[in-house]
Amino acid sequence: MKGRSLNELSQLCHKIAVEKGFWEGERNRGEALMLIVTELAEAMEAYRLKDEENFREEIADSFIRLLDLCGGLSINIEEEIYKKSLKNKNRPYKHGKIC
Repeated sequence: MKGRSLNELSQLCHKIAVEKGFWEGERNRGEALMLIVTELAEAMEAYRLKDEENFREEIADSFIRLLDLCGGLSINIEEEIYKKSLKNKNRPYKHGKIC
């Protein structure tokens, strides 16, 4: 699937989620965000178990849920990433963070 933009993938992920019934009624944003966190926790567990295949799958699941949310909220994620990157570029070194 080379050549797909993040916004195209967002639309695809959202379309599939709608088809599978995940957007019946208004979506609870907090729940949607925690589902993303859950996928990342599953990736961490796969990493801990040295299960590379499952690790990759859970990372993909994290992106799918995040892109689905962007699609459902009509967020132009490419534009938001670009704007945030420019903002980060102008911050001082580590801007108070240790890592």
